[in-house]
Amino acid sequence: MKFGKIISAVLVAGAMAFVLAACEKEGPAERAGKEADKVVSDVGKSIEKAGENIQDAAKGGKK
Repeated sequence: MKFGKIISAVLVAGAMAFVLAACEKEGPAERAGKEADKVVSDVGKSIEKAGENIQDAAKGGKK
């Protein structure tokens, strides 16, 4: 019984090490996704700034 638990623990530890090693490598899809997220964030910030500028212009003031 004890031998079976040791084997199970070794197999689980090996599987976890394999999964973690595979997760660390960033492939082209992950890089493209991160770049797309950055672009969307930048566009959102630009739209927000444009909206603020429009509101300021409508009020007659400028920052």
